[in-house]
Amino acid sequence: MSEGAQPQVPPHHDPACWGCGDNPFGIHLRQPESEGLTEYESYLEFDERHQAAPGLVHGGLVAAALDEACGLLASWYRFPTVTGRLFVHFRRPVPINTELLVQSRVEDERGRRIHIAGEIVDGDDILAQARGAFVHVPLEHFLGTPEGQAAAEQWRRRLAAGEGGEEP
Repeated sequence: MSEGAQPQVPPHHDPACWGCGDNPFGIHLRQPESEGLTEYESYLEFDERHQAAPGLVHGGLVAAALDEACGLLASWYRFPTVTGRLFVHFRRPVPINTELLVQSRVEDERGRRIHIAGEIVDGDDILAQARGAFVHVPLEHFLGTPEGQAAAEQWRRRLAAGEGGEEP
């Protein structure tokens, strides 16, 4: 990134995103603060909307949170990326109404693939772990829907107005 340029916000992470947006059913992970990161962490708290068994988070949402934390890092490491595969190890039940830490880190990069590991922790306890391969794709990958085309047009306008850094 050129000196003084602002970090780019990936256009496919918009306010409706379940993971990092303002979606009322989402988990509201924070956006990374700069490009080229190799590690990421954010706090999250699941609530009754995310419950499966009484007091416990649905496993699919645990996997989705790990996918989001790893995917956010991948997109800021090398923009844009999509999930190629994700393996989740559920180690302990994940409670609702508890502040948890989700973290991820780049382990390796091979061609278009970025290998990332992540976990959700409660204090010293690892509740769930993930390993995934995230694939660098062209921006056109996201333009197959009217929503994607609208987001791309907003992104182009932001770039033309000098907001959001350099065009990828």
